[in-house]
Amino acid sequence: MWKRIECVAIYTEDLESSIAFYESLGLTKAWEAWQDEERRWKLVGMRYPGGNSELVLKNDPSRKFAETEIVVKDVRETYRALSSRTDVHWIRPPFPNSLGGHVAVMQAPDGNVFVLVGS
Repeated sequence: MWKRIECVAIYTEDLESSIAFYESLGLTKAWEAWQDEERRWKLVGMRYPGGNSELVLKNDPSRKFAETEIVVKDVRETYRALSSRTDVHWIRPPFPNSLGGHVAVMQAPDGNVFVLVGS
């Protein structure tokens, strides 16, 4: 059902300082996007050298938790398969991704948050 980890998103109060810090460790700023329609909170993708995985920085104080992005074959099918489980909490059901495919956000029984991405 799960294929691979795409990225891990972590909270930071100061995006610019965090970007500089992670660049000093060899990561490269790959992209940035607004996380909300009011353009108050940003996401910044920091790419690892020689790889496809990313560390994503976020500055939304309501999301001070790590989110692991997992690639799945079909987000909507994964949602359907897990929806009957009472131990999985869906933060966001599947919705279209602006880059193509779909996204859904779930919380596992242990409290960890996973962002599912795929077709």
